[in-house]
Amino acid sequence: MTKSKVYFSKSITSQNLIKIYESLGVSLEGKKVGVKVSTGEKGSKGYLKADLIGPLVKKLNGTIIECNTAYPGARTTAEEHLKVAREHGFMDYAEVDIMDSEGEMIIPVANGRHLKYNIVGNNLNNYDCIINLAHGKGHAMGGFGASLKNQSIGIASRNGKAYIHSCGQDNNPNTAWGCKYEQIDFIESMAEAAASVTDYFNKQNKPILYITVMNYLSVDCDCDAHQTAPVMGDLGIIASLDPVANDQAFIDMIWNSCDKGSKKLQERIDKKLGREILPYAESLGLGKREYELICID
Repeated sequence: MTKSKVYFSKSITSQNLIKIYESLGVSLEGKKVGVKVSTGEKGSKGYLKADLIGPLVKKLNGTIIECNTAYPGARTTAEEHLKVAREHGFMDYAEVDIMDSEGEMIIPVANGRHLKYNIVGNNLNNYDCIINLAHGKGHAMGGFGASLKNQSIGIASRNGKAYIHSCGQDNNPNTAWGCKYEQIDFIESMAEAAASVTDYFNKQNKPILYITVMNYLSVDCDCDAHQTAPVMGDLGIIASLDPVANDQAFIDMIWNSCDKGSKKLQERIDKKLGREILPYAESLGLGKREYELICID
């Protein structure tokens, strides 16, 4: 079986972000490019900084795309969300599109155990391609967040986020948090949502590229206003056309690290069954865990 290619750079710079994008060999010239990043909750520290990603976004004439949050915070409405995005510097480099600001749409989930469908922002349809530009880090609910989380929870609308978090039981952000579920069901629901976005884009011959920046490696997500400090040193940047391989490479780098702090991140990930998303996503046909790591430095 052919292995997926994952490109790697140890150095986290704007220039290397551009270089690793170019390594993927997919020309996005003339396309309307959506760059999916987390704008970061107000108060968080680890979100990808605008001056790091800005040159790549500008090169592609991209639009930064996001959706509103389901949890109470500073990004539950488009107006509030855009204010945070502006404060975090993203509008200095590109337009920011809160994709569910003008409604939402339902897209199919194939062969899902938990989700009957996925709910995403209407504006997702405006883009010819996506760069899934994820920040690799821990996560209080999912164990870790990288490509798959950025494409599932990240691209879902506010109601869609509630639907994924409740494992397909409730799409109301005011009540979904009260739903009971097994942790593995939530992990699998994220994989199903991520797969639905890939399927939706594949049917329209629209590419998705995956880049993960592995810095500020906290056990907490950028959605946490009280995000704790990093527990280990930066690992670099990885990129692939395969989100499963890209996330597997991130996990492998954490487990293979000699940094003593990596144990804390491993504990967070395994406590929440985070690694279980990888075999399940592979079973859905979203990608392969077997990969070839190619250093571009």
